[in-house]
Amino acid sequence: MTRTPIVAANWKMNLTLDESRRFINDLVPQLIRFDNVERVICPTFIALPFVADRLEDTPLKVGAQNVHWETSGAFTSQIAPPMLQGLAEYVIIGHSEVRQYLNETDEIINRKVKAALAHGLKPILAVGESDALNQAGSTHEFVSGQLRAALQGVSGEQMQQIVIAYEPIWAIGTGRNATGEFANEIVKNTVRGTITELYGETIAQTIRIQYGGSVKSSNMEEYMQYPDIDGALVGGASLKVDEFVRLVEITDQIKG
Repeated sequence: MTRTPIVAANWKMNLTLDESRRFINDLVPQLIRFDNVERVICPTFIALPFVADRLEDTPLKVGAQNVHWETSGAFTSQIAPPMLQGLAEYVIIGHSEVRQYLNETDEIINRKVKAALAHGLKPILAVGESDALNQAGSTHEFVSGQLRAALQGVSGEQMQQIVIAYEPIWAIGTGRNATGEFANEIVKNTVRGTITELYGETIAQTIRIQYGGSVKSSNMEEYMQYPDIDGALVGGASLKVDEFVRLVEITDQIKG
């Protein structure tokens, strides 16, 4: 089954509004030509309206970096799903930095996944293990558990709107990265394997699964050569126009 590769730029807490304007204006003309790859830009909330407007008449997609599970209410600083409608198509949920620094639990992430889906937003659901868990050989058990918890109450039809990002915590922003072989093993046997157990082989084969964690042009080719890795969720390398364009180009050449 053919899956359209997807490469998403997670800007995290970087770029002011002016910097975002300059960056996206430089980036867009260079990304337009890669029609065989779905390209998603996830800016900060302050830049989201501008980026959405700039990308409106392009094939590039917009994603938000998080969302609350309630539609409104006394939740100071938070962004509700309806507020993203018309601005973003995707939303990152469960990134390890959000789990760690904002103490988001599996239960919270599950509520956010269901809220996003209910409002027509496509979750990019991030999962991944710590270095200690990896060293202990507990990656499969832990990541599978994260998936099962996050997908509680999600139907098979809804599941097909979700992208999974496998991001080992020990590789995010550290310069360390998983080998292609290891990443593909987890993506294929743990992530796609768990989805198969939950939803069946047919649905599991439609789900796109990204790798993330110190992805850069020097290792992107290694990851994209594996058939079960369908793209990348990119952090630091997405803040350099030429580098991010190169990541999309490599994906297009191998999987396009």
